[in-house]
Amino acid sequence: MKNRLRVLRAERGWSQADLAARLQVSRQSVNAIETGRFDPSLPLAFKLARLFGTTIEFIFADDPSAFQ
Repeated sequence: MKNRLRVLRAERGWSQADLAARLQVSRQSVNAIETGRFDPSLPLAFKLARLFGTTIEFIFADDPSAFQ
């Protein structure tokens, strides 16, 4: 699944470790989500959307061309 997580995180000047601490997950989990190796659970996706003040659909898309 494609996502904007890396861009949203960078816009705020957060490291992967910073974001992981805010989400209460490991830095490795953040990295895996950003690189598309792991799709977050629905509760984690909602947590991300709340943290960034946007919708899940804005962060994640199942269409590979969504963020080009």
